Amino acid sequence: MAKLVTIYGGSGFVGRYIARRMAKEGWRVRVAVRRPNEANFMRPYGAVGQVEPVFCNIRDDASVRAAMAGADAAVNCIGVLAPVGLNQFGPVQHMGAERIARIAAEEGVGQLVHLSAIGAGSNSSSDYSRTKAKGEASVKQNFPGAVILRPSIIFGPEDGFFNRFARMTRLGPILPVVGGRTRYQPVYVDDIAQAAVKGILGQAKPGIYELGGPDTETFKELMNRMLQVIQRRRLIFDMPVWMARLMAGAFGVAQGLTLGLFTNTILTRDQIPNLMKDNVVSKGAKTLTDLGIEPTPMASVLADYLWPYRPSGQYAAIKNSARNLRT
Repeated sequence: MAKLVTIYGGSGFVGRYIARRMAKEGWRVRVAVRRPNEANFMRPYGAVGQVEPVFCNIRDDASVRAAMAGADAAVNCIGVLAPVGLNQFGPVQHMGAERIARIAAEEGVGQLVHLSAIGAGSNSSSDYSRTKAKGEASVKQNFPGAVILRPSIIFGPEDGFFNRFARMTRLGPILPVVGGRTRYQPVYVDDIAQAAVKGILGQAKPGIYELGGPDTETFKELMNRMLQVIQRRRLIFDMPVWMARLMAGAFGVAQGLTLGLFTNTILTRDQIPNLMKDNVVSKGAKTLTDLGIEPTPMASVLADYLWPYRPSGQYAAIKNSARNLRT
């Protein structure tokens, strides 16, 4: 019988790429998510019955154990950028990671891959980064042979970075950012999936890998790159920290006053320290190159999925060509 991998959070941005690659490897793929019906789009990734979405609540031992039953490998892709309801940083990124690693060890799972983030640190002023670090520590303690992946900002067709700011360009002539001088090293989502597959197949040595692409640019430079791709002109406004904190506080108050009817996914106070700190691969860290993976440049991918944000959409190339015609 084909081997089985359980991917927690497998229907998310990164998880779906890992699932697709593992299906191509011939493995059975169990996608452990909160809403299995919303993950049915993944079934065609493999043969009939090869990819199976199942219910899982990572705050519950029994639920995590049931999703892992019989698995040869496990991947934890679960994380939250902003706490909402019961999905708070600690229960998800720390205790959830600990639970998956502990149960994987108890169930005799052969390989464990854990998705973290560059910037994870126990001394960080951000709850997000601190809980990421605690999650890593718990994984290493419970499953010493785990492969831990720390990506920088992730880009790809379903990303929440370039797509988000491209949508914002439709709202007006000004594009606000926080931390315009902060440096990033965006990494292509399928490169992360390849790294995870290496870990699942036992082709990667245990430890931490920091994953970044071949381009290192400031936030403002990334926005200028995006604007060139979508063929729009916007004034990039590098928001002062005090203004960002004031805005984030207002969004937080609005979420509280509306009893959660409004969910602040725009900007939180916890995100601001991370937006002011460089998010690049550390010197001496193990990288994609150590896994035999050549990082994909942004230039070869962005235009493939950002074209809908151009003023003329799919007709941009035709209109640009028509301007060169002589009457």
